[in-house]
Amino acid sequence: MSAEHNVIDLDEHDPQPALSDGTVSVRLVTKRKWNVRLVAAFVVGVVLGGIGVGELRDSREERERNASVSLVAFPASAAGGGSDAMGILWMDGQLAVINAGPAPITVSAASGQRPGVQVHDTGQSRLLRPGGTGWINVKLRIECALAFGSEPLSIRFSVETADRQVSEVSYPVAVAGSVWHYGAERPCAPR
Repeated sequence: MSAEHNVIDLDEHDPQPALSDGTVSVRLVTKRKWNVRLVAAFVVGVVLGGIGVGELRDSREERERNASVSLVAFPASAAGGGSDAMGILWMDGQLAVINAGPAPITVSAASGQRPGVQVHDTGQSRLLRPGGTGWINVKLRIECALAFGSEPLSIRFSVETADRQVSEVSYPVAVAGSVWHYGAERPCAPR
């Protein structure tokens, strides 16, 4: 009497019995390979997704760094000029501009106005590396009677960042006690 023995593998959910010689059916091997491939694809997806998110974050940080503008400005020189009988002095000067930001910028315009003082650039652009200083030629119009109060002059700069974005940035410049003030003292002195 020959009895056929069926062995059931309790670890598997496939009701297919193992063959009597102890081998596993082809269907079960194929299913295991499919599961391994699925897990491998998932792991590869997670790794690639993590790399992609990291690259996106780095790219965003670099864009923010390139778009960041921080500068410092102060009167650097005053020269020549003339005044009229109304107490108005016209003078040439320079404004020192320091790029305090993390990326290069191009300063293409500078102007400011408050009672007694008007300043505007002469149309030259300056490329400033991070930490670099540039000198912008300016024309000054000073009303001798009003110009040297204690409040600073807000200078507006047109600045282009490395990503080609143009923005307006303001910086307060002290006029009282500056080289512009000293350059105007003699021509503005009462006669």
